[in-house]
Amino acid sequence: MISMTILHISDTHGLHHQLTNLILPKADILIHSGDITNSGTEQEVLDFLNWFIDLPNAHKIFVAGNHDTCLWDAESIEDLPENVHFLQDRSVEIGGAKFFGLGYNHDEMLIPKGTDYLITHEPPTMILDESSGIHWGNIKIRNRVQEIKPGYHLFGHAHESYGILKIDATIYSNAALLNDKMELVNNPRRFLLPVNNMGRLARAIMEEQEYGIHSNGKMIWEVKQ
Repeated sequence: MISMTILHISDTHGLHHQLTNLILPKADILIHSGDITNSGTEQEVLDFLNWFIDLPNAHKIFVAGNHDTCLWDAESIEDLPENVHFLQDRSVEIGGAKFFGLGYNHDEMLIPKGTDYLITHEPPTMILDESSGIHWGNIKIRNRVQEIKPGYHLFGHAHESYGILKIDATIYSNAALLNDKMELVNNPRRFLLPVNNMGRLARAIMEEQEYGIHSNGKMIWEVKQ
């Protein structure tokens, strides 16, 4: 069966240059769930973009996090290549699937029905959202996700809740790569997604299997359907 791969990362906080080819396995689509910077400056964003644009993935998607303050109110970023998508309350369709990115602390009702892959920075309340003994999740996002039931909800923010969980028809992925000490300790998460005979990415409606594989000595988690 033909398949495509999605690589999910989050919360790199300016340490993206440490993500060498040993850590970033090949993937068709790379998704970053925000906190690309540590202090939210334009210089940090430009440094990230220069790195991100140069990566070999066919499509690259990112959203703003709570640290990325200079992007909070941005509607778009000028002169990005066509395959680099800053999803600030907007969607992009790839392989027949709809990817929607919600801006940090923006109205959850902007998330449209029919979203296949929801990308936010914040987790939903009580789902992979605990760090430093605090639940950082957003209850309004959780309510909206439960209403529209996307195939995937990809986020970060809670550094100590790196993991993956399936509830009903939605797979939740927290791919925060740093711990609360701001150390790079977690690996990107890769999803293998089947493509149907019309060239469309399948939604996450089947039971997934999770297992660890080694790629150049680095452990990543891969979900197959």
